[in-house]
Amino acid sequence: MKSELYIARRFALKQRSSSKPTFIIMVAVLGIAVGTAALILALSIVKGFAATIEDKIIGFHGHLQVRQADGGLFYPLEADTAKLQRIDNIASVRRFMEQQVILQSGAGSAKRVQPAMIKGVDGSQPPAFLEGNIVRGQWPDSSRDQGLGLVVGSSLAEMLDIGPGSRLMIISTSHSQSGGFAALSDSIVDLLSELEIEIATVSGVYQTGLNEGFDDFMVMADLQQLQQRFASNRITGYEIMTERISDLDKTTRAAAESLGYPFYSYTVYERYNNLFEWLKLQQNITPLLIITITIVAVFNIMSTLLVLIIEKTREIGMLMALGCPPSRLSRVFLFQAGLIAGIGIAAGNLLALGYSLFELRFHLITLPEKNYFIKHLPILIDPVDYLLVSAVVAVLTIVFAMVPARVASSLKPANALLT
Repeated sequence: MKSELYIARRFALKQRSSSKPTFIIMVAVLGIAVGTAALILALSIVKGFAATIEDKIIGFHGHLQVRQADGGLFYPLEADTAKLQRIDNIASVRRFMEQQVILQSGAGSAKRVQPAMIKGVDGSQPPAFLEGNIVRGQWPDSSRDQGLGLVVGSSLAEMLDIGPGSRLMIISTSHSQSGGFAALSDSIVDLLSELEIEIATVSGVYQTGLNEGFDDFMVMADLQQLQQRFASNRITGYEIMTERISDLDKTTRAAAESLGYPFYSYTVYERYNNLFEWLKLQQNITPLLIITITIVAVFNIMSTLLVLIIEKTREIGMLMALGCPPSRLSRVFLFQAGLIAGIGIAAGNLLALGYSLFELRFHLITLPEKNYFIKHLPILIDPVDYLLVSAVVAVLTIVFAMVPARVASSLKPANALLT
């Protein structure tokens, strides 16, 4: 075994002819390194993209929500909150209220109007997903009696031409009991008679990159301030975060069963099913990409070994004339393939990790946020991806290296020495 490895190292790393086989080895190592790095980066980017979008959507919705069947507002009970908190896998329970409104900014010819959903969340601090996404202004200070403060999305702020400190007119109806704007059966007279108008101040502008249905529609506010103006002490439902996403369906059923009728529960994946199906479609392309790059890397090592066999034909003939059996000669080239693959895989891992860390630190690649929902290239560094890609490339390299190894062992000593 040691002799085969020694010969493999000599063949791979020592320049023994004018045709410079060492350069061929360097090309092979570089090809495997680039292929390995490309595979790892492809997985890291696809997973990073999906994880980034998923985290943003979950930030708006939570892992699951519990509401009443008619969608109406209700008075929360401490006993209900305690029941939810006692369920296994539930990490936090937060009350929220949603109110459909029409927002108006400006006056006269400069007047702008947009529909929106105001969501009141409990707590003096902004939700965790908004803490790093408020690009202008700040979260409204509920300790000061300065009226209703709103944090609007960047797309909505652009459409209304507003910013921190701007005044907004909020138009709603007396259908606040259900959190809706109007009933379908209402006549125009009934609608006008039920109109309610509030004045609010823009405290901040957030930007998550999720435009349709989020940054251009969702407006965040303090729950207590929102309740004071639309529905005293009532809420729309409970927003719940779980500890283990794998048990989400089980936890969702348990939440509804613990409160009973008229409550029901649903997950974020059910509410935004179209977005998550789109993310799955992005991930479905990954296997095709992996297969393509892997085939290129495998044929790279095969062609390299075949070229080395041609270059080392006389040496192979000499070894066979000295009594080296074909099986040992095959192992020489298998060891050589393993040596090339090992160096290339290690270099590819370092290349992928180095680029990932560099990109996460300096954000060299920027994306159009309106199209991709993110501003910078997302990369998720997962050690499992590195191990999986390395193992697959190593195994395939050794398997397909058997072809040139078989070719080398089938050479005739006499013909090889005369080459």
